[in-house]
Amino acid sequence: MSEPINTSRRRTVIAATAVPGALTGAAIVAPFVATLAPSERAKAAGAPVEVDLSNLKPGEKITVEWRGKVVWILKRTAEQIAALEKIPASQLSDAESKKSIQPDYVNAKTRSISPDLVVMQGVCTHLGCSPTEKATPGELGNDWPGGFYCACHGSKFDMAGRVFTGSPAPTNLVIPPHKIDGMKLVIGIGQDGKEA
Repeated sequence: MSEPINTSRRRTVIAATAVPGALTGAAIVAPFVATLAPSERAKAAGAPVEVDLSNLKPGEKITVEWRGKVVWILKRTAEQIAALEKIPASQLSDAESKKSIQPDYVNAKTRSISPDLVVMQGVCTHLGCSPTEKATPGELGNDWPGGFYCACHGSKFDMAGRVFTGSPAPTNLVIPPHKIDGMKLVIGIGQDGKEA
């Protein structure tokens, strides 16, 4: 006859070996799981960017980086704003910015919340080159109202980032979500306060 099986001792042995085994497994797996989380640098790259506007004068431009992209903050002069109004819609590929990326709360023509301040990505929508500022009227020919020129393939944009017809760029420069709060601009948060 065989001896009766002591089930309570069996449970004790199983528990005594299972618990340390599970803890060891968790200790081995935890570092690998931690490497899947975004780094502090990656978190910062996607975080909203605050810009102090108090020292920005008409005609000046600030360049910042948001989500790995160059973003221009330009305080337009009264003359630059007036020049925008004079550009015929027929000379612009997307005069009303219906095909271009921009938040709903910006004005379609000035592409801004406030007419004097425009916030746009300084990246050509053709192949990603960075256009240069050619703000002086006539700088690229007698009919040039001032704006930006992409030397890579010849795309031309006005001071609102709207692309001129005949340019290889398919759409206007991108307007990122942003919020203006007094003399502070926050890129990456919309006017509704929600992070993009």
